[in-house]
Amino acid sequence: MPAAGASSTFRAGLVQMCSGRDVARNLNELSRLVREAAAAGASYVQTPEVSVLMERDRARLFVETRPEEGNPAIAHCQALARELGIWLHLGSMGVLVKPDKIANRSYLFTPEGRIAARYDKIHMFDVELPGGESYRESRNFEPGSKAVLVDLPWGTLGLTICYDLRFPALYRALAKAGAQLIAVPSAFTVPTGQAHWHVLLRARAIESQCFILAAAQVGEHESGRTTYGHSLILSPWGEILAEADGEGPSVIVADIDLKAVEEARRRVPSLQHDRAFEVVHSSSDAHAS
Repeated sequence: MPAAGASSTFRAGLVQMCSGRDVARNLNELSRLVREAAAAGASYVQTPEVSVLMERDRARLFVETRPEEGNPAIAHCQALARELGIWLHLGSMGVLVKPDKIANRSYLFTPEGRIAARYDKIHMFDVELPGGESYRESRNFEPGSKAVLVDLPWGTLGLTICYDLRFPALYRALAKAGAQLIAVPSAFTVPTGQAHWHVLLRARAIESQCFILAAAQVGEHESGRTTYGHSLILSPWGEILAEADGEGPSVIVADIDLKAVEEARRRVPSLQHDRAFEVVHSSSDAHAS
């Protein structure tokens, strides 16, 4: 938990990116946008899912992906966090964990450049979308099995990634375990983003009574994918505090006061009202006479 007497207020920054196939170029763009957020006063800055490499081709993906140990992208972000004196949340990057599997992993770096937390995306995006788009994340990625909380100086942050958003039990579990903020770095497709991005994020904020911080990928990527953008910062009451557009890379910031979490939970104490129940299947002729 945060230290007694610590401030409950801080400025959060979200970086919206259009990551491509060139890792060095992606890291340069990440640095430029993170510096912009820090210059705007953000002491916590989050980047989107797969910030370091956006690649759908399996062969290219495995050529470019490295293990965690000695990974130059991690060293780059550690140095950037130290330089700016911020909590830098690398929304996710691919990390080689087996010869044929990659973890889609978030990293949170302290202002000293230390790794404070890691989180491997639990839910895999395996879908067939209208229009012919197909995604089989589980073909290349190893799902995580642990929900993760980490203490910031102002409050407790729960870590999730993109498709996790569709599994509300994870968010409720994080909130009941102490989360006051939940991160959702993402790379939503345009069709699913247009239909569900805002409503799902607002629902997770309202249900968990947490601030939601969701940095997004945006635009047409070199790999052939197109993402929705609209990075969002939401209050525990479901209000939009800041939103990026769906056009291109950008930075948004918002001032966060974690007293709003206490207020939302006082007004509607639903996190205290869980009850055990069982699911039964009633036959239509069970009571026929």
